[in-house]
Amino acid sequence: MSVNLLKLDSAARKAPVVPVIVVDSARQAAPLARTLVRAGVTIAEVTLRTPAGLEAISVMRAEAPELLVGAGTVLSGKDADDAVAAGAEFLVSPGMSPGLRAALRGREHLMIPGISTPSEAMTRQEEGFERLKLFPASIAGGAPALKALAGPLPHLRFMPTGGISEAEVKTYLALPNVFAIGGSWIASQADIAAGNWSRIEEIARRLLALA
Repeated sequence: MSVNLLKLDSAARKAPVVPVIVVDSARQAAPLARTLVRAGVTIAEVTLRTPAGLEAISVMRAEAPELLVGAGTVLSGKDADDAVAAGAEFLVSPGMSPGLRAALRGREHLMIPGISTPSEAMTRQEEGFERLKLFPASIAGGAPALKALAGPLPHLRFMPTGGISEAEVKTYLALPNVFAIGGSWIASQADIAAGNWSRIEEIARRLLALA
């Protein structure tokens, strides 16, 4: 197992709830990082959905070295290159295209690719990916699907993301093949933009208490 996966697993054992973050300005990154660490969050996924994403990754890593910061919505080889250059410690994609697969060039240990079927999960495992994301989890079968996959594919571990509600957190995390869950509602784009740090901290603490 790679050093990156060891770090990811260690951080997830401490706090298996991962904020999926959309930032409008890199100025929001430093106070956000401090807020997440204060709440007990150990892993954060900063999406590349806005131009501020890459700089936010760099700022958050500098502001909170104890926080494992990765890049989400990685769709191309350029996204992967830029994210790693910005300091991302892991990469997350909604799926896996042939172009992105070829562009990783030995960086499979950094990537958590999205899957929604058993065939996709088996293919990604054959390609060398050790952690997968069920996405969108609520449409792809949710916790019942992951429970079913654990039988024939017990060696695979997942971070389901997409449409998971707070009421479902305990159900997902009780599954042996789930190492973490992700959600944009933990630190919403609106709360980040408004600087509602106390609200973000309260939500994160509440969810981690469920975990």
